[in-house]
Amino acid sequence: MIDLHYWPTPNGHKITLFLEEAGLDYTIHPVDISAGDQFKPDFLAMSPNNRMPAIVDQDPADGGEPVSVFESGAILTYLAEKTGKFLPADTRGRKTVLEWLFWQVGGLGPMAGQNHHFVQYAPEQIPYAIDRYVKETNRLYGVLNKRLTGRAFIAGDALTIADMACYPWIVPHERQRQNLADFPELKRWFEAIQSRPATVRAYEKGAELAKRPSVTDEGKKILFGQTAANIQK
Repeated sequence: MIDLHYWPTPNGHKITLFLEEAGLDYTIHPVDISAGDQFKPDFLAMSPNNRMPAIVDQDPADGGEPVSVFESGAILTYLAEKTGKFLPADTRGRKTVLEWLFWQVGGLGPMAGQNHHFVQYAPEQIPYAIDRYVKETNRLYGVLNKRLTGRAFIAGDALTIADMACYPWIVPHERQRQNLADFPELKRWFEAIQSRPATVRAYEKGAELAKRPSVTDEGKKILFGQTAANIQK
């Protein structure tokens, strides 16, 4: 039913988490981002920002032609609306989930991503950049820790797409130079998500792909040297 164009990164894991929790049939189509698969014409037709993940729904709700969706937050929202799962129908509950989904796609993901870049991949260590993004990641962990106080999940008592969006970006906490012991509510939530059978299955789906070098020297040129020319060929 769902074709998932995917690589085992935090944004890719968001979608497998949903698909496993929802019990949807799906097929993974690997997009090796270090090899430049994201610039292939067929993929760009689905994801014009040359970023994975992207999906194609072969059985959309309107009964029409297959529907493609790009951007992980949009995909999670689309799938939640399609299935009626993990996104409340009431105005206030829906509002809360979308607030935290957008918090992740606009804050936690980009800031942790810059953390990863300057700590692990930059050709030279730039102390100001490392300090800036490690501290901002720390601040965001604190925001999430406070939000989770007195709540089982980010939006309340039930798992939602907000949790699925945030969890994969906490998985690499050690690489982000963060100590979960400093954030007890976040740690409790993280361990609860980590132990869910659907989470285990989702990460197993990407395990073989994850064994490949995530960013080779050639891959760095592809990933970190992109300009408009890459998508205007």
